[in-house]
Amino acid sequence: MVELNETDRFECKVINVFDNKNWKGVVVEHGESKSRVYFGRIRSKIDHIKPGDTLYLGAKPVNFDIGDRSMEVSLYDEDNNKLDWTFL
Repeated sequence: MVELNETDRFECKVINVFDNKNWKGVVVEHGESKSRVYFGRIRSKIDHIKPGDTLYLGAKPVNFDIGDRSMEVSLYDEDNNKLDWTFL
């Protein structure tokens, strides 16, 4: 298994952007694996983000029991600003 560092980033493409009044939601797809992740509570100003744009995923293992989830996955913009996170 490959060791993941908190600074590792993986390029992904924006598939869809949702506007939920106070929050924005983004579906991204990792290019190699074709895996998709939905981030549903982005508070940052992402009005400029549209389908086809590139964002970045960061992943790190968690050291506590949260059921079948074993990774914290974060979404970053091109300036390395953390937009949202989720457990997978």
